[in-house]
Amino acid sequence: MHSMAADREHLSEHIQARSATVGIIGLGYVGLPLAVEFARSGYKTIGFDISASVVAGINAGESHIQDVPREIVSAFTGEGLLAATTEFSRLAECDAISICVPTPLSKSKDPDLSYVLMATRAVLHTLRPGQLIILESTTYPGTTRDAVLPILGERGLVVGQDFFLCFSPERVDPGNPVWHTRNTPKVLGGVTQACAELGFALYSNVFDTVVPVASAEAAELVKVYENTFRMINIALANELAQVCDKLDVDVWDVIDAAATKPFGFMKFTPGPGLGGHCIPLDPHYLSWKMRTLSFKTRMIELASEVNAEMPAFVVRKVADALNDDRKPLSGSRILMIGVAYKKDIDDLRESPALEIMALLQSKGAIISYHDPFCPEIKPDAHTPVQGLPMRSVQLSDSVLESADAVVITTDHSVVSYRRVAEKARLIMDTRGVMRDVEGSARIVALSSEYRRNGSSTLTRTHLVPSLAAAD
Repeated sequence: MHSMAADREHLSEHIQARSATVGIIGLGYVGLPLAVEFARSGYKTIGFDISASVVAGINAGESHIQDVPREIVSAFTGEGLLAATTEFSRLAECDAISICVPTPLSKSKDPDLSYVLMATRAVLHTLRPGQLIILESTTYPGTTRDAVLPILGERGLVVGQDFFLCFSPERVDPGNPVWHTRNTPKVLGGVTQACAELGFALYSNVFDTVVPVASAEAAELVKVYENTFRMINIALANELAQVCDKLDVDVWDVIDAAATKPFGFMKFTPGPGLGGHCIPLDPHYLSWKMRTLSFKTRMIELASEVNAEMPAFVVRKVADALNDDRKPLSGSRILMIGVAYKKDIDDLRESPALEIMALLQSKGAIISYHDPFCPEIKPDAHTPVQGLPMRSVQLSDSVLESADAVVITTDHSVVSYRRVAEKARLIMDTRGVMRDVEGSARIVALSSEYRRNGSSTLTRTHLVPSLAAAD
């Protein structure tokens, strides 16, 4: 018993003295910011990745993640606080290890834990008494205890005595200027109380706020609940846009007015569909888990259906608008503005813009795009777009004037929407950015349509005959 207590005490002392070495498995948009924060907190940090180019870049002081400036990486590598490697045998050097690898879904919407299990196997090869392992990859409740723990226990070491295991969900919001890795409250749950205490001790030295929960399962559920909450409310906003379209009411008017209520309402906005790694995927981890327990998560299934319909809804709106100009969608030149899944970032994962592109192409449209954050769309097994690679075009007057329709799918801040409104003929605005922009273009929104009335103000066209007559 003494050695077990000694292992725990030894690790605790290393954590408090900041003499512990920390390993981060996976140096993507979660792992690299986390590695930087450990280095900033004074811990010697080793990043592990299977990509030799990512590892070489970090060791050369470069950053491949938009939210991590290269100057910071360069400073910490220069001080010897941060290094990267493809040699997973070096996990033996680490006192604490955070696993930050992808957890995609299969085509049947089942969780793909292959990266988590590979990382866990790598940890097992060098696992020794006195190590703390923290899984950060988003997954279904029960993963840490039911999938990770049995592997780590294969050599006879006992969790909570010989080694320590926690779950702490990542809460990264790429491009957020206010909330970043350090100041976003960090939820943490342990497989045992001793695990939770050591995890709390380590993360309290790195994050401004650590939020302990009763178990690893509770921590896992926190993450999927947060993103399910967002997904369901976005679905409601998307359905409202379609309701407003039927009623010829401006959805942005309705949402902005509702948002003035100081209690009991939280503002969510519609868009062309869901994108990113988290919100479109995470709720399905919970759905899958609950199916194994013979429970149907009806809210998640329905919200997912509503959100999945939005790209096709946008394409129908574009086709109808072109039809009003006596143009078929087939053969029309469509310019997409913004292909990243949200504004001011370079992430294409699950972007609804790509599905809209593919749907337009399937109808015979000729597609080009402009996105200063995504200079090229490369061929990928998950990307349905034809004719890849495709490069971003300059937003020149001639490009805008030659397009039969411009579709704004991502509202990047650096785009001059005034210029777009002046040079384009027809704009499909899926983000509500053109409402107060002056120009001569005809503008179609997710719900009601906007036109110029010869002055600098926007007026809605009324499609209901009695209202049109009254105007």
